[in-house]
Amino acid sequence: MTFKTLDDIAPASRTVLVRADLNVPVQDGQVTDATRLVRLVPTLKELASKGAKVVVLSHFGRPKNGPDEKNSLRQVVPTLSDALGAPVAFAGDCIGKPAQDAIRALEKGQVLVLENLRFHAGEEKNDPAFAAELAKLGDIYVNDAFSAAHRAHASTEALARLLPAAAGRLMQAELVALSKALGQPQRPVAAVVGGAKISTKLDLLLNLVGKVDILALGGGMANTFLYAQGVDVGASLAEKDMADQARAILAKAEAGGCQILLPKDGAVARQFKAHAPSRIAAPGDIAADEMILDAGPATVTYYGEKLATAKTVVWNGPMGAFEIEPFDAATNAVAKIVADLTKAGTVLSVAGGGDTVAALEHAGVADAFSYISTAGGAFLEWLEGKELPGVKALEAAA
Repeated sequence: MTFKTLDDIAPASRTVLVRADLNVPVQDGQVTDATRLVRLVPTLKELASKGAKVVVLSHFGRPKNGPDEKNSLRQVVPTLSDALGAPVAFAGDCIGKPAQDAIRALEKGQVLVLENLRFHAGEEKNDPAFAAELAKLGDIYVNDAFSAAHRAHASTEALARLLPAAAGRLMQAELVALSKALGQPQRPVAAVVGGAKISTKLDLLLNLVGKVDILALGGGMANTFLYAQGVDVGASLAEKDMADQARAILAKAEAGGCQILLPKDGAVARQFKAHAPSRIAAPGDIAADEMILDAGPATVTYYGEKLATAKTVVWNGPMGAFEIEPFDAATNAVAKIVADLTKAGTVLSVAGGGDTVAALEHAGVADAFSYISTAGGAFLEWLEGKELPGVKALEAAA
């Protein structure tokens, strides 16, 4: 990957448009998880300290018919200001006179947030005219929103082609971590992939078996693979209509030298609820009314031994129903194994997508991984081997 960073631009006395992701969870007007805002702070502080006028662009929610209070970025500004430790101004529109006047009033080193990009239909349509209106507002474009890089929108794709463009520190960290994980990794590479369904991760699995040396499967998707091999999984969640696709993935893995790991045992129960009576059973020893809700201790040991041989680990998805005890045991245990290998310096570990961040935080090991992406969809599309328009535009600008 080749892209410019903040080291390659001269922001002093310039207006820098920073595409950020301020699309954080809000309840009753209060931000409930400020992780994305906190991760944005280094870029904003660096630009401000170098004497730039820092203008933040972002989407928020899914507004349908233009502006509405529920999807206004105004409600995010106080929390961003707290994270930054400095006042943050706000403009009631992201283009036109309100934006221009707010930028004109900004002093060097100050930060301004413009109103929700998606209040204009041109944003999601990647409309060149809308992008041109945005470009009029600044001198330099910085993309620090990897989580929106999989969308070819005006502020993520077209705008990068209209102004000198660079990656912010968060985008830079994400791209470097991902490149180390699958772009040019140290081998062997292991991927831990869990979750409910193969159907939602078919592209991901097909891409990974061609890139990694070990693929450890968990969650409901592992049941589908067991079923595809003729194992009776009882009442477990399994996509039986995906058995052919599972067998095709197994065949591709074998042909390419990728070892797929499947559970050797599981925690089974008759009810899907916390503290439901459960037992440890081997595949094939499951009653018709029992469900596999987690991997078992023999699986944890088996996966742990294989992961210990890796130098790079990519993680996406839990090993079981981690939200309810005691079916969080395998996710917690395997996550701790990867965390310990990372701490020991023998493994580079990168995780992200969907429930992954929540699962690793639940296991108490999120801080021990080399890098955790909060990007969700963009992280998954990258794992699937898809081209990300926001990243491609930065590469084109390099």
